[in-house]
Amino acid sequence: MKALRLPPANFRVKNTEKGRLIFDPIRKKFVQLQPEEWVRQHIIHWLIHFKKTPINLINVEKQLIIAGTSKRYDIVVYRPDASIEVIVECKAPSIDIDQTVFDQIARYNLAVNSRFLMVSNGMEHYFCTMDYEQQRYNFITDLPEYSL
Repeated sequence: MKALRLPPANFRVKNTEKGRLIFDPIRKKFVQLQPEEWVRQHIIHWLIHFKKTPINLINVEKQLIIAGTSKRYDIVVYRPDASIEVIVECKAPSIDIDQTVFDQIARYNLAVNSRFLMVSNGMEHYFCTMDYEQQRYNFITDLPEYSL
């Protein structure tokens, strides 16, 4: 897999008859190693080891219902009160981060009301805070370290 602009990590990867698999510490199972999953696992590692996010407050690939349509978010970081601190949208490194991607995460955020948004293809990373009063997101340079 392609080297990303995220800290390197030692992942558990194995080859099977179903293809290459990578161990997801959140879902506690091996999952198909696709380019988007490569990005997702790097971001999970970064959240845990560099942003000090408690592993038990991270959730991966769960369903959302938005305007009657089923969608799946990539990563959500919760607060201890079950509110959402961060929602992350991961794309494969070959996918450009454009307005369509921001529109996608903004739609997802309508259902979860996150404090922060993150969009990444592993090469480019964008971070935003939500201004719910003005109904817009404001770009920031990085996510803060997780604090309780």
